[in-house]
Amino acid sequence: MRTPIITSLLLAAALGGCAGAPEQEPSPEQLTVQVLSTLPHDPAAFTEGLEFAGDTLYESTGLAGQSTLTAGPAGGPPATTATLPSPLFGEGVTVLGPTLWQLTWQDGFAIERDSKTLAELRRVPYQGEGWGLCHQADGRLVMSNGSSWLTFRDPKTFAVTGSVDVGRDQLNELECVGGDVYANVWHTDTVLRINAATGHVTGTIDAAQLRAQLNTTGAEDVLNGIAAVPGTDEFLLAGKQWQITFRVRFVPKNA
Repeated sequence: MRTPIITSLLLAAALGGCAGAPEQEPSPEQLTVQVLSTLPHDPAAFTEGLEFAGDTLYESTGLAGQSTLTAGPAGGPPATTATLPSPLFGEGVTVLGPTLWQLTWQDGFAIERDSKTLAELRRVPYQGEGWGLCHQADGRLVMSNGSSWLTFRDPKTFAVTGSVDVGRDQLNELECVGGDVYANVWHTDTVLRINAATGHVTGTIDAAQLRAQLNTTGAEDVLNGIAAVPGTDEFLLAGKQWQITFRVRFVPKNA
């Protein structure tokens, strides 16, 4: 009579262990880009940040002594330009209505600007490097620094309010869409779709065909710049010193 009792206890323990096991996150969806159209792009622009605010495209460019911030129609000449004084190196940008934030790479501060005139309003220091920047619907800023971490910041003070580890190094230019963050991975043709709340990568987007169309293989001429097109499910993708940008839709890779 002992055997059934022991068996029952072992079965109960096994079932209890299964019930307490954490749920495993699903594998990232494998996606690619469907090119819808192309637009001219300044081939001298070392793209670091890209974002739409309405019909206006904001682009932050890097390189010490050559860094700028421009605003204007996508594919057309900029309507407004601000030049960063040397040796500042411009990085990610995000627009919050009447103002915007522009990162600097290793200079240790973010620049708050008037979003219409691009005039500098103030500088706010931060620790570490600045790479990518975007903002969520509630205004919360999301920032990358080239590591696997995304840092959340207050949109008014730029103070750190939290962080999440994505598990993938060299997260670069960012774009916030709903609860997701899209991130370029530096020195690759990959864009990650990340759940901002958990840091889990929910989608991996292969954009290698874009550089193939450009016929560029330069070590620095990489994919960098992603801007959601307002009111659509489309994105504008750019790269450093690319002569065109691509308006795309993300679609399943096996399709």
